[in-house]
Amino acid sequence: MKTKILNIIGALLIVLGFTACSDDHTSDLRLSGDCMVEAFALDGYEGTIDLTTRTITVRLPEVYDTSAMKVTTLSISNGAAANISMGQTLNMSAAKVLHVTNGDVVLDWTINVLRDEARIYQFIANDIYQGTIDQNAKTITIYVPASVDVTNIVPTIVYSDNATITPATGIAQDFSQPVTYTVTNNTAVTEYTVTVIAIDKAKALFIGAASSMDDLDPEAKAACTWMMSNVEGTLYASFADLHAGTIDLSECKIMWWHYHKDGGVDGHDQFVANAPEALEAKNEIRQFYENGGALFLTRYATNLASFIGVTGDDEWTTPNNCWGQDEDKAELCGGPWEFRIWDGQTGHAMFQDLIAGDQAGHVYTTDAGYHITNSTAQYHIGTDWGDYPDHAAWEARTGGTILGVGGDGAIVAWEYPAHDGKGGVICIGSGCYDWYSYTFEAGYVENFHKNVATMTKNAINYLTK
Repeated sequence: MKTKILNIIGALLIVLGFTACSDDHTSDLRLSGDCMVEAFALDGYEGTIDLTTRTITVRLPEVYDTSAMKVTTLSISNGAAANISMGQTLNMSAAKVLHVTNGDVVLDWTINVLRDEARIYQFIANDIYQGTIDQNAKTITIYVPASVDVTNIVPTIVYSDNATITPATGIAQDFSQPVTYTVTNNTAVTEYTVTVIAIDKAKALFIGAASSMDDLDPEAKAACTWMMSNVEGTLYASFADLHAGTIDLSECKIMWWHYHKDGGVDGHDQFVANAPEALEAKNEIRQFYENGGALFLTRYATNLASFIGVTGDDEWTTPNNCWGQDEDKAELCGGPWEFRIWDGQTGHAMFQDLIAGDQAGHVYTTDAGYHITNSTAQYHIGTDWGDYPDHAAWEARTGGTILGVGGDGAIVAWEYPAHDGKGGVICIGSGCYDWYSYTFEAGYVENFHKNVATMTKNAINYLTK
């Protein structure tokens, strides 16, 4: 029994001996040093140090060259060393890492610069009427119907991060006279003059079935919002408004209808079934057209031309090849989508100043990471279907002029030129023409999608010239 106890004690002494050796080994590590950043400045601009996130933020004026900034203050814990030193010049166009060591303790600090930007990016009156912002002149102009009480308008304003704005967003204001909004962000202060113009005679209309712009589907609402911001004197009007005659059209030069429906509208009969509001107002739209008013019809709205006499008395000249997906199940673009400009039409006003892609004579409209419904209302060409054996037959029957075609030669963009006192009409039924993506993939960068807006502005300018 005594021997067994001695053996146990011996084993314990061996274990303790190993433990003591291990302690002796790790005792060489110097883990007590601090790696704190106590003060930091670039070009004399003091940084704000966040101990939780270990970040240093240096705020700068809105316009400041960050390509060669000198470290003018650097204070770290006693005994510590860093990879950045006093007087060193840094290119702060991208974040830098300050690597601080003290003995065997290491901490990394991220240095960022933040410009004191003071801008208004969006100004919407009563959640409906989009303001047009001139960043150079620092003015914002909003057009509203004459029925809107301009003495009691509630603005929703999107402005620079970290800034404050006066008067505040969401607070009702009297806009019977211009109102000055001041955006303040540290060293940056910008004043915008906001003018609300009540109009009872619109110069342009975005039309649709919804009772108000706010009730439009996301695709049409995105297009309408753009038009409100980029086409002077634009108002929204419902087909019911047009049919009731409550809209003064005496100064209106153009109507734009961008019609989306999940799943598509495939041809004449489906258009009749799905767009009763538009057909209720077809006589009023036809009169506008016959009096010289221009029409811009996109996506499934391209069907309307056949119902208001644009293609003559043949109501069955609606697009014969149509489809589309649901907005919340839109297809992911792996790269740019495009259609080809028809022979001889590269000089057309609608195709000017577009961002060019790899293939000359093609219109690129999407970028990788964009979700698109591929909503298409086009004309299939070929003897296999019988409607239009070739492109010449389509032009002869419809009176239209081909502007763009798909990869298989299908007509995806076309024009009915103004004639005999009637207005001009441009139609775009290409699935590439899309305004709204319900989400964007990581890394999405908008480039070719800007062509959608440019092409639209070109078409409207051309039709109203």
